[in-house]
Amino acid sequence: MVKVISGPEFEAEVLKCSVPVVVDFYADWCGPCNDIAPVLDELSTDFDGRAKVFKMDIDQDKETAVQYGVKRIPNMVFFKNGVVVDQVIGKVDKNELAGKLNPLL
Repeated sequence: MVKVISGPEFEAEVLKCSVPVVVDFYADWCGPCNDIAPVLDELSTDFDGRAKVFKMDIDQDKETAVQYGVKRIPNMVFFKNGVVVDQVIGKVDKNELAGKLNPLL
């Protein structure tokens, strides 16, 4: 299960993480966000120990979403060494997300 983080955890969990991180900016009311949740759970399991996957609710953490230019959801932002290196917007399959994450390992 992908961990939901909030603004206060963002720096420690994402920006200071020693492995690549994917943050799914989502909202509970978003149908495509709910559809992609199982895919993110699988991705988290597949990359366990090599990368981290988190979710961040844009309704709860608007400031962070705005800071990273989130205008449409689901919006998966890829971080390496605390820097945004890639982004995927919309409902995609696990292979596309893994294809973005593998080169960051």
